[in-house]
Amino acid sequence: MKLLPLVLSAVILPAVMPLMPSLRAEPQPPISLWPGTAPGDKGDIGPEKDTTKPSDGLVAGKPVIRLGNVSQPTITLYPAPRDHNTGAAVVVCPGGGYYILAMDLEGTEVAEWLNSIGVNAVLLKYRVPARKDRERYAAPLQDAQRAIGLVRQHAAEWGVNPQRVGIMGFSAGGHLSAAASCNFGRRTYEPVDAADQTSCRPDFAMLIYPAYLTMEKEGDKVSPELTVTANTPPTFLVQTEDDPIRCENSLFYYLALKQAKVPAELHLYPTGGHGYGLRPSKDAVTTWPRRAARWMRGLGLLKLPN
Repeated sequence: MKLLPLVLSAVILPAVMPLMPSLRAEPQPPISLWPGTAPGDKGDIGPEKDTTKPSDGLVAGKPVIRLGNVSQPTITLYPAPRDHNTGAAVVVCPGGGYYILAMDLEGTEVAEWLNSIGVNAVLLKYRVPARKDRERYAAPLQDAQRAIGLVRQHAAEWGVNPQRVGIMGFSAGGHLSAAASCNFGRRTYEPVDAADQTSCRPDFAMLIYPAYLTMEKEGDKVSPELTVTANTPPTFLVQTEDDPIRCENSLFYYLALKQAKVPAELHLYPTGGHGYGLRPSKDAVTTWPRRAARWMRGLGLLKLPN
């Protein structure tokens, strides 16, 4: 008997949706997030570099860029093709344990997929590794808040609807996306310019095999920095039962969303592990991008402007 993935959803949606043909994303030049040194940084972590070693494992037969020592965070716009630009935009947060960034697996490849469904992608290169004497997410959250503000500031120029700006993250980037979804009442840094006068609340969030959402030793209580309220944005979650990060991360966060009456959808699959990105495999979890696209369509995010 063939097993089907468990789907827990606040709204029941069809499981399969055909994707548009793949369209190559043409990125714009990177934009520095901060006019000078990023807040709280000292510039003493060494040069930025790809830390990938020959012994590092492959994903779907391909290597992964593991970018480390990021002290000059940037955003890079991957604009959706003009003929089917929906006006939606997603800030993409690669994972890497707040130590490195999986820049292709969970970054550029994701941007290209978003473009293929008419969504503008904004790839966030946030600060790693975690800074000493600060919470591991503190500097990245500043970068994420600043990135969302910059997207809204440039909305007209970039063909983005400022009310369709979401965030998407993988693993630690999933935690960062959740943190941005729960911490938008005020900036966690002193405002710099007009971009910081816009809202930094994501309009929607997608958390793909997220990490650090709950505290295992405290009965999987949701982490204290993730205060879910009725104003937390609609959220889509994906994880597998054999994920070493533990699927309870997604399960208990989903329950917190449900209790706050936040529209949410969780897809829990039996196998697939962790860190697969969009790369195909034999596991059913490889279909998650179709489900995510269907979820975005259900929110009205993929409608072309009149």
